[in-house]
Amino acid sequence: MSDTRQYLLERVDDAAVIQIYADGFATLPLRDKILVWHLYLAALAGRDIFYDQRHALNLEIRDLLEAILRHGAQVDPAVLAEIRRYTKLFWINTGPFNNLTARKFVLNLTRDQLAAAMQAAARSGAALAGKPEALLDRLAPMLFDPALDAVVTNKTPGGGRDILEASSNNMYVGVRMSDVAGFDERYGLNSRLVKCDGCLVEEVYRVGGRYDREIRAIAGHLEHAVRYAPPGLAASLRALINFYRTGEETDRIAYDVAWVSDQESRVDTINGFVEVYMDPRGMKGSWEALVYIVNEDKTRKIQKLAEHAQWFEDHMPFDPRYRKANVLGITAKAIEVVVETGDSGPLTPVGINLPNDQTIREQYGSKSVSLFNVNEAYEESTPEGMRTEFAWTPEEAARAKKWGAFSQELATEIHEVIGHGSGRMADGVASPHLLLQEQYSAVEESRADLIALYFLADPKIVELGIVTAADRAEVVQTAYEYYARNALVQLRRIRQGTTIEEDHMRNRQLIVAWLIAHTRAIEVRRRDGKTYYVMVDAAAFHAGIGRLLAEVQRIKSEGDYQAARAMFDSYGIHFDPALRDEVVARVDALHLPSYSAIVMPRLTPKYRDGEIVDVEVTYPCDLETQMLEYSAFARSTDVLATPAAAR
Repeated sequence: MSDTRQYLLERVDDAAVIQIYADGFATLPLRDKILVWHLYLAALAGRDIFYDQRHALNLEIRDLLEAILRHGAQVDPAVLAEIRRYTKLFWINTGPFNNLTARKFVLNLTRDQLAAAMQAAARSGAALAGKPEALLDRLAPMLFDPALDAVVTNKTPGGGRDILEASSNNMYVGVRMSDVAGFDERYGLNSRLVKCDGCLVEEVYRVGGRYDREIRAIAGHLEHAVRYAPPGLAASLRALINFYRTGEETDRIAYDVAWVSDQESRVDTINGFVEVYMDPRGMKGSWEALVYIVNEDKTRKIQKLAEHAQWFEDHMPFDPRYRKANVLGITAKAIEVVVETGDSGPLTPVGINLPNDQTIREQYGSKSVSLFNVNEAYEESTPEGMRTEFAWTPEEAARAKKWGAFSQELATEIHEVIGHGSGRMADGVASPHLLLQEQYSAVEESRADLIALYFLADPKIVELGIVTAADRAEVVQTAYEYYARNALVQLRRIRQGTTIEEDHMRNRQLIVAWLIAHTRAIEVRRRDGKTYYVMVDAAAFHAGIGRLLAEVQRIKSEGDYQAARAMFDSYGIHFDPALRDEVVARVDALHLPSYSAIVMPRLTPKYRDGEIVDVEVTYPCDLETQMLEYSAFARSTDVLATPAAAR
């Protein structure tokens, strides 16, 4: 099947668009299909929350762009083509900021060309929001001026600038870091902070608060899903609904505990204000939703890691004071994603470990999932040039082709299952995200990557039957070679500026730059005017990883902000722009993508006498079709209504 169906759909500038498939959905019993359907509706109902969080004008801009595309028959073809290009990037990145670099991209038209397109669309029946000239006055600066609101999340603005004022997202309004220094936030994760008349106000994300309309709809669809959910999932959904109603921290904790305690449900969802990467303070949660099916066959391998989590904890190469004496509740699943919205789609993770609350991790455990159908789509759509251009030898490229997908899948599983689920805070120290502030996410991602790289080489992986003894050395070498190359290749994503803002990219830069500086594991070589990061000593790589991990864990466990800041400033943030320009030229010459976005399965319920008798899964294989469908879906079937009204 994977040999004939379509994965790579198109290229939009340096982004690849790929289709993912959820093969397990068709074999679900009807009750589970209906459950997935209502969770799917809940995921679509909250989609606009993340759009609004990402920038205050995002929804207005999206509505304008989509109106022109829907009614573009009379628009100049060249102008329409540019609007389509820009809109696809806008959909992919949920707004006009590159998700990896955080920097804004612009519409390559004049104001007059856009005005003419708006007029032509209006003649063809487009309903524009307000008078066209006033709408254009409001939106044009964001569309055309690269200097206005230039960076969505800016943790290193330089020049003594405030990180909140230098960031363009919609999580703070008129607020500086000095304003929050002594402010007691009751709703740290699920609120927007606004300065009104000199005072800070928390606009809480909950029923009756900010995003009331969307949250009521999410909660309504979740209530409908409860009727079809098994007991564990039903309990977590009820807790989530309660949190959406109150917004209170105690109810968020109750939901996290209920969700992590449900270890048996084949269908599951992540829905809410989860990751804090977009907030420069590392405090405010971005909204996201995933709906997924557990694949039992592929789960068996990843479960072996979870079952032996205590062994890994006991053998961590960091101070025993920071190890858990009793690892609890670590579960791991291989999953098929059905839909991802908000902060998790169309740009998707490949692995997830939640909840993020350190106390809950230590007391109740965590859930890890590997998004195997996403990994499958990535592998099927990867150009051969991505493996060969940055490999020092043909043998290295051959290893990447043979073992690359397997080694990366294994590294991701260890990262999520063992990495994020491990470690404890020092006695008397709590809330590492508060202590480490804007450094927290990069520290945590570095810690999990280091653990994955460290244990991937351990004989325990052979003992567990995950890798054979005969293949172990080659798998480890492939993984280490890939990691070294990736720190170089990822520079293709940062086409402006000289700093890295995205936390996963900072983590990879830190690890490789530190290894280059402190070990003999990686050599920087040049040949024919090209730079290569060559992994030359796997044993030195492994030993260096252990040393760095010990310090990164200490930083987290003690909440050592100054050490974290110094480490990333030295190794994780800055790069040589000439090296970046070289990398960009090499990938552009081969037409290699910088990142990938996914098109998701489409679900369609079938009714008889007002009751759902089946839910059909199909595959759009077209980004524009799906994005316009998602926007039209709310209008045509009223996904923002209560479930009964929607039916």
